Amino acid sequence: QVQLVESGGGLVQAGGSLRLSCAASGSIFEINTWAYYRQAPGKQRELVATIFIGGSTNHADSVKGRFTISRDNAKNTVYLQMNSLKLEDTAVYYCNAVYSPGDRRGWLTVWGEGTTVTVSS
Repeated sequence: QVQLVESGGGLVQAGGSLRLSCAASGSIFEINTWAYYRQAPGKQRELVATIFIGGSTNHADSVKGRFTISRDNAKNTVYLQMNSLKLEDTAVYYCNAVYSPGDRRGWLTVWGEGTTVTVSS
């Protein structure tokens, strides 16, 4: 069974930085796509950033120029570097992976448990 373990959330002042990490473990042949989503209180979950197996990335307009998603394929890990944090970045951040399991039968998706980022003034 594949699991994602997230780390790096916390409390930070506006303008500060945090780096989130999400590591996959279990029977994995290949992770095709990594993504980070976030959900603020009272709001729907939204896509923050995506990185594909070739390294190409997409970032939501709200975080462009401030957040950077990256991956380490050897470690089955994704990172989200968050700079110039704003109050509105406060949310629970979830990582998501689309992967091929060890038996290479199709593609599956798995979610992390979420890590809380709180930006204070």
